[in-house]
Amino acid sequence: MMNRKQLKKVLSDLRSGDLVCVEWSDASVGKSSGSGVSIDVPVKSWGVYVGLFGERAKHIVLAQNSFKYSDGLFDLDYTAIPASWALDLTVIAKSHLPEAVAKNLVNSFLLGGRRAFNHQRMFQRRASIHERSD
Repeated sequence: MMNRKQLKKVLSDLRSGDLVCVEWSDASVGKSSGSGVSIDVPVKSWGVYVGLFGERAKHIVLAQNSFKYSDGLFDLDYTAIPASWALDLTVIAKSHLPEAVAKNLVNSFLLGGRRAFNHQRMFQRRASIHERSD
């Protein structure tokens, strides 16, 4: 497990397009009547690093599925992990995606973030580059 200083160093060295695994503890919901209740919910998330985003709290954004369109943009399924919840971060492959593709991935994320449903508390959602008809 990394300390905060080590995690900051790894995050500062990451580039969009790197393939990573983030170990983190998710929030939990439970009942006090259970015995042997564990509060920590360990999670491992693998994906392509998109970037560190967030105004109030920084989130590590990983693209887990991408659907490439003919205009070069992507429709992304992503997970946003609060950086303060990260316990460990492993770089599996540097530059897993070519720089130009990684740049399009970031642009698609930024475009989709403005048009996605307004679920501010969701940590995982689908960011779409297309208008929603809902």
